[in-house]
Amino acid sequence: MKPDDLVAASDPVDVRLGARLAELRAEHGWSLGELAERTGVSRSTLSRAERAEISPTASLLNRLCGVYGRTMSRLLSEVEAEPALLVRAAEQPVWEDHTSGFLRRSVSPPHTGLRGELVEGRLGAGADIAYDRPPVPGLEQHIWVLEGALDVTAQDVEHHLDAGDCLRLRVWGPTRFRCSGRDEARYVLAVVLP
Repeated sequence: MKPDDLVAASDPVDVRLGARLAELRAEHGWSLGELAERTGVSRSTLSRAERAEISPTASLLNRLCGVYGRTMSRLLSEVEAEPALLVRAAEQPVWEDHTSGFLRRSVSPPHTGLRGELVEGRLGAGADIAYDRPPVPGLEQHIWVLEGALDVTAQDVEHHLDAGDCLRLRVWGPTRFRCSGRDEARYVLAVVLP
């Protein structure tokens, strides 16, 4: 994790997220050092995230979700109120990774007893996000581009998606989402737990 990947936390969601990350580590009985070994993230970065001194990037959250066996949506939903069956547009949680230019709206947050969720993603022109592993191995994803173009790399194969295109896959290894066009890419990500 590079220092420029971090943005100072000021959002109440980041405070609740930091507290939840600390709870998860405690539930597993891991020290910061043990978590650092499992994630490849420095102890100081993990500590700062837990104390909400930084706003974690999508990449950092993905690594933490991987060791805790959760999707990013599930982790973020754990710091929000219990999701209702009907989620009005104004009530859909939005999270932004300021460093990468990634905006994430949880359209249909995780819900007890349901395995799927819907996420709206927005990547600014030139934005590039790489995940070193899925949060849950074998995670099913359906990526439907609504506007712009998106390049998705999975299992060492790059897929170019234009508006209207849909890529379906199970995620076992690293993935990369890149907006190589001049305009923002807006897409729907349907996530289904294995």
